[in-house]
Amino acid sequence: MTFGFNFETTYKQLTPHFYTETEPEKSSSPEIVLFNTGLALSLGLEASALHSPEGAGVLSGNAIAGETPIAMAYAGHQFGNFTQLGDGRAVLLGEHVCNDQRYDIQLKGSGRTKYSRSGDGRAPLGPMLREYVISEAMHALGIPTTRSLAVTLTGDTVIRETTQKSAVLTRIASSHLRAGTFQYAIIESEVAAKELADYAIERHYPDFTEKENKYELFLEAVVHAQSYLIAKWQSIGFIHGVMNTDNMAISGETIDYGPCAFMDYYDPTTVYSSIDVQGRYQFRNQPGIAQWNLAKFAETLLPLLHEEQEKAIEIAQEKLDNYKDLYQAYWLADMVNKIGIPAPEESDVALVLDLLEILEEEALDYTSTFRALSLGNIESIKVEDEEKLRGWLVRWESALQEKDQTIEDARVLMVNTNPAVIPRNHLVEEALFYAEKTDDLSKTKKLIEVLQTPFDDSHDEYYKRPPGEEEMIRNTFCGT
Repeated sequence: MTFGFNFETTYKQLTPHFYTETEPEKSSSPEIVLFNTGLALSLGLEASALHSPEGAGVLSGNAIAGETPIAMAYAGHQFGNFTQLGDGRAVLLGEHVCNDQRYDIQLKGSGRTKYSRSGDGRAPLGPMLREYVISEAMHALGIPTTRSLAVTLTGDTVIRETTQKSAVLTRIASSHLRAGTFQYAIIESEVAAKELADYAIERHYPDFTEKENKYELFLEAVVHAQSYLIAKWQSIGFIHGVMNTDNMAISGETIDYGPCAFMDYYDPTTVYSSIDVQGRYQFRNQPGIAQWNLAKFAETLLPLLHEEQEKAIEIAQEKLDNYKDLYQAYWLADMVNKIGIPAPEESDVALVLDLLEILEEEALDYTSTFRALSLGNIESIKVEDEEKLRGWLVRWESALQEKDQTIEDARVLMVNTNPAVIPRNHLVEEALFYAEKTDDLSKTKKLIEVLQTPFDDSHDEYYKRPPGEEEMIRNTFCGT
């Protein structure tokens, strides 16, 4: 049974040092506990057949629907330190082709590979549920992301701090090419770097293939994609948690949801990763870290940009220098939308920054405050310095008048920009804890359902209210 898969894995056309053929480890009694029917149908898959005991065999790795899967090799700067890596607990089932689009279908948590080092290659249920919840929430919010097709219990256990249920996530991506993949390639040789770059261009930017300056255009496109993505993260209050170069997809999709979270009370220094003790990946650092990662990516392309190294560095630096302006433009466009302004002007920068200053000084909830502004519920925004907030509101209304906008027009834009619900940390943790301890995924499924309509105010207040101090979750874990 093919389940509608149409595999054509072009990555296998690369030199074998980029990957290793790897069959997933067998699971004792696989059972699908979450299945994304809408995503399956959009991919042209046979959803009802795949969401079955036979389908569970494929989505756990017990059965192979096509060619032998592969584990991909890559490297990466992890918290600034360079390391040789690879898919230590994941395999690529294949590249599924649908409507002239190519999608990687990967099993995460499917057992040991050549790149596992000391790991067991498996994944606990909780982190796989977390990636499903957060990635699908990001998709509903319109943020570029990998997607989650299913979570499948294996029937086995893993040992972390305690004994936990093991699960496999089925992840969908435009590709799993990372900045770290290119770092791995250039270590092999300049020939390998060229082979990988040519492949990436053909797959993601085919219009560049015949261009004389295709590698320059490629770098430029990746810089654009990352500046757009990080601006989206910052505007919505999302904290990735581990922005290593191996977690930067050249497609511009958010990838590898480990210790990630959405910010509750606005604080630019917020860190949610339990392992980020230095705060390298705190919220306010994300734009700069993305630029740093892009610089490491650009280094791998230097031999391709120009035969003279000095000229190659000049070209790369020019493209990297564009990042700051691109990011700022994307971020400002997103932020003025949040206050009902369709297109930004220079004068709007201070308006945005002053509002963020109020949020930080008053420790206001990021999502709820912007939603309250959208709905005109100003009285629900409780602050100590009421005069400062009133002053900002007067300036905001004046800015709208100068642009010939009414507050009503502004709020039409705002209610479709500022979500009512996000995957709040305490709700996610509560749902995952309940699923792990009781085998009941009803809370997880309800949360996923609510998050599919993030701009809907009709949900129970439980899903909208900011948590109290005692409910805040300050650390999340990757679960490796």
